[in-house]
Amino acid sequence: MKGQELAQSRPSDTTAVSVLSPDGNEVIHITQIIVSNTTTSDAKWSIFKDEDGTTYDKTTSHFTDILLPANSTDIIEYNAWMNDNSGNFAVKSDPGDAITFTIDGELLIK
Repeated sequence: MKGQELAQSRPSDTTAVSVLSPDGNEVIHITQIIVSNTTTSDAKWSIFKDEDGTTYDKTTSHFTDILLPANSTDIIEYNAWMNDNSGNFAVKSDPGDAITFTIDGELLIK
């Protein structure tokens, strides 16, 4: 199941940015991530999932510096749950303004 689009982001620089954080009464189930490089140069992408904070480094990395060729797309089947309103799902593009991330899944109410 792909579900609905939960978030979309195109980071403008090389700093990781949070794209999803559940509210206190929400449970988020991420089922698919579409990573698209729409530029004419290769780029790298990273994804982080911090269960209870905003640390975006090797301790919360799910994918790190994955090379994505110019004008191409990676589709990742994913199965992650988030239910802590302090938690964050973050993405990073290098260089900035090169990659669009689309996060699909389900948003459930507790």
